[in-house]
Amino acid sequence: MFLNLVLYLKVFFKQGKASKIFTVYLLGTVVVQIISKIFLMLYENNLFISHFYFIGQFILLSAFFKSLYKTKTQKTIANWILIIGVSVLAVQYVIDPNVFFRFNLFEIFITSFLIIIMAAIHLYNLLSEEKVFYYCTIGILLYLSGSTILFFVGNLTAILSEEYQFLPWTLNAVLVVIYHLFILFEWRQSFYLKKIRINNENKPTL
Repeated sequence: MFLNLVLYLKVFFKQGKASKIFTVYLLGTVVVQIISKIFLMLYENNLFISHFYFIGQFILLSAFFKSLYKTKTQKTIANWILIIGVSVLAVQYVIDPNVFFRFNLFEIFITSFLIIIMAAIHLYNLLSEEKVFYYCTIGILLYLSGSTILFFVGNLTAILSEEYQFLPWTLNAVLVVIYHLFILFEWRQSFYLKKIRINNENKPTL
């Protein structure tokens, strides 16, 4: 996470809106991770921080994919997806405020499912467009699809034997690493190698 954040920050002011939003998303992920660790050490209870992570991820990735869409129709769809997602979660928290202190599987499902829809739309667009944030989109689809299933399974670990109780969380950690490897590969392809190609093209020939 830290490596990807540093690399994307290096090109923050040289890239477009989508890249800037994605960098802010990476920054938010790192900040939430740090705060989560601090609360775990001080209070041994950091579960409520997960809500900031999932809702923040939903809002930022919604804005990210909207910035990548080219048509007005798709941008409108992105707006409605964001409005519906936030509204549904707001209603849930108003009806049951205590859910803030619990592991909210509905929140995980609704935010992940809606992001997957937007990622799939962008992936469809890439069939006829330049492959912009292609690897990040693949990584998002793989990570959210897998992690959502693992979170639901993980919620049932209390009934599993001690040998398998931490298996879903271990697999989710592996998914996080794979996801950030996709993000790292995206930086290499879209920023690092692109810069090298541009420099080579601009070199004077003898």
